[in-house]
Amino acid sequence: MTCKNFIKAVAASFALAIISAPTISQAETLQVMRGAPSSALNVPMNRAVVVESDTPFTELSIANPGIADISSLSDRTIYVLGKEPGRTTLTLLGGDGRLITNVEVHVTPDIAEFKERLEQILPGEPIEVRTANDGIVLSGTVSSIARLDRAMELAQRYAPDRVSNLMSVGGTQQVMLKVRFAEMQRSVSKSLSSSIALQGSAIGNSLGLSGGTNALNNSGAISSALTGSTPSRNDNNGAFLFGFNAGGVEVGILLEALESRGVVRTLAEPNLTALSGQEAKFLAGGEYPIPVAQEGGSISVEYKPFGVELNFTPRVVDGDIINLELSAAVSSLDSSNGFSANGFSVDAFKRRETSTTVEMRDGESFAIAGLLQDDFIDLNGQLPWVGDIPILGALFRSAEYKRSQTELVIIVTPHLVTPTRGEVLALPTDRVQPPSERDLFLFGRVAAEEAPKTGGAGEVARQDFSGSYGYVLDD
Repeated sequence: MTCKNFIKAVAASFALAIISAPTISQAETLQVMRGAPSSALNVPMNRAVVVESDTPFTELSIANPGIADISSLSDRTIYVLGKEPGRTTLTLLGGDGRLITNVEVHVTPDIAEFKERLEQILPGEPIEVRTANDGIVLSGTVSSIARLDRAMELAQRYAPDRVSNLMSVGGTQQVMLKVRFAEMQRSVSKSLSSSIALQGSAIGNSLGLSGGTNALNNSGAISSALTGSTPSRNDNNGAFLFGFNAGGVEVGILLEALESRGVVRTLAEPNLTALSGQEAKFLAGGEYPIPVAQEGGSISVEYKPFGVELNFTPRVVDGDIINLELSAAVSSLDSSNGFSANGFSVDAFKRRETSTTVEMRDGESFAIAGLLQDDFIDLNGQLPWVGDIPILGALFRSAEYKRSQTELVIIVTPHLVTPTRGEVLALPTDRVQPPSERDLFLFGRVAAEEAPKTGGAGEVARQDFSGSYGYVLDD
């Protein structure tokens, strides 16, 4: 009983081995017609194909051994090895030296292995792979730019510089960038100056005396000061003049003081939409003409932009992940640092710019801050030696203090967007209706009271509620 079971087990194992044995692929057979070429033979690169001929041959030759290598296994069997992508011709000759046939050998990239690797790396992507001449053609719709780049990089390893990309990217590929520029400028300036004037004779009429400091250092200023008039010298907000006689000498003292503060706020909020991979530009400002010397002494004019500038290039990487390459600048004219030459006066530019590359998701924001400029000036002028005298030296000394601070903040928010119908969008001018002659001349109305009822403007008008509105929550 045991022997029978052993025989049955051996028989079952033998049958299973026969069933699971790999199937030997049949060699490709060339249909040889004497004096006429047969069909093309496709050979994958770095793979070998064994072909059989119906007619015995005595000599073989290959036109380009760099594309395919051949060897004969028998008088009817040929071993063909693909080396490089391309096309060449295999020639078969008979025993009498006559031509049997010319076979076109087409060596193509091994797309079978490429398809396997593509399915492993990018599962679920409907990418179609074909061969064309000596290259690879990829087609289909992929889900993101990142997956398209991975497919192209993998294909380049199998067919370097011979990959044709016919793939398209699905999903939303348009990016709207919401940018807010906020610039704050603060300035504080303080100054305190004093002047003294002397005029008259010190000893009888034998010695004359006339002179002044700071604002009163010329005869016109001295005369006006000694007659009780405040001389005009600068833009100081306060001036105090008093004088007295010391014998035959008139003394005039002028005190001037200035304190000014200023705040400037600049804000721009551009919204730009661009296709993934394409650049978009924005400029809110103007262009300043600059003379440029040319050959022959002629002068031409070039225009330099200034204001709020924004350049960005979005790339939708994967799903809602956006790679953003951004360049922003804020510039303004600076007449204090300009120059004049040959009758032309050219202003300088104050410019602050930044450029960065970030990656974020749809709706996320990032801020570019810290663009802070702090200018400080402290000047102290005095009459030599005399200004160092305690208390009395203050009449011969002037002090000036200036401080200017500027801070720029840029907040950027990208969004994936799709186009919409034009009638659902509203412009600021849509809600302003021209008045009729009756409303204008009889009632003095500069705009019609009736709000629009259709389009985007009508939708906005219907949202202008009066009284209480919203949600009521009961406990």
